[in-house]
Amino acid sequence: MKPWAKAAVSATLLALLFVLLPWSDVRAVASSLPPRTWLAVLLGFLLGHGLGVFKWRALLGACRAGLPVRQAARCYSAGLFANLCLPSIVGGDVLRAVMAGRASGRVEGAFLAGIADRALDVATMAILITAGAIAARGALPGWSGEVLTAASVLGMLGMAGVAPFVVRRPLRRWPRRLRRPLGRALVSLRHLGRRPGAAAFALALSLTMQGGFVLLNLAIGSALGIHLPAGVWFVAWPLAKIAGLMPISLGGLAVRDATFGALLLPLGVPMATGVVAALVWQTVMIAGGLAGGLVWWLLSRQPGGAGVRSLLAAARGGGTGG
Repeated sequence: MKPWAKAAVSATLLALLFVLLPWSDVRAVASSLPPRTWLAVLLGFLLGHGLGVFKWRALLGACRAGLPVRQAARCYSAGLFANLCLPSIVGGDVLRAVMAGRASGRVEGAFLAGIADRALDVATMAILITAGAIAARGALPGWSGEVLTAASVLGMLGMAGVAPFVVRRPLRRWPRRLRRPLGRALVSLRHLGRRPGAAAFALALSLTMQGGFVLLNLAIGSALGIHLPAGVWFVAWPLAKIAGLMPISLGGLAVRDATFGALLLPLGVPMATGVVAALVWQTVMIAGGLAGGLVWWLLSRQPGGAGVRSLLAAARGGGTGG
């Protein structure tokens, strides 16, 4: 989808949410969040992305595009900031890959590390959903808990069973439009397979990072009056995040929020409360992106730092063909 179409989807969904939801309820829920809770969540968000720097750096090393910690932090912060400026989350991945490729001299390796990083995050979401479904099956109403648990476990087993066939299938048998992204994904997995220690380290950091983000959202929900077992959060939040990764909106805006509210609605949580909780997390991500921009600017003041405008232009150009 074109950027203007993604913007239209996000704007339309946001307008529908604020038209259909009682404004008095939205305002009451939003005003109940203590500022200190928001600041604590923001601090946790920044610490989580501090772990993300080391996770991404490990993947860069596995793909032969290793960087010093300072350079990796600069590139990662630029990508975090670019998520606010570019039409999708992938745009931030492209920017940090461009910067890492220039710094390491291995552009292809930097892009492969970005693909591996995104794939690892999706796999982490699947693990969290399965673990949450098992833990929360008694807390969900009626038979839905058992169905969700069975579906999650079968889904994980299905992915594990299908993966070898996907990896071994020759690229020429895939549709032409899928060959390039699949080829890059397979090459990135091959690099990780040669460095099992780096892959395990990155997976452990991803689980810690994403699990921590779930707990931060739980803290937001508790402050807003959402009192649900932790297992439910480990199902609902990753599902909403995966919905936000679909390339139909601006960085998942409104899609993730509406999905999260809809998932909590059968559990007795008013739609307005669920949507506000998701939007609060959106404000944390915006503030975190701005903090990433500040770190990028500070680290780019060193000699040889690439200009902000030129790199954003490179990321826009690479976002469609990378």
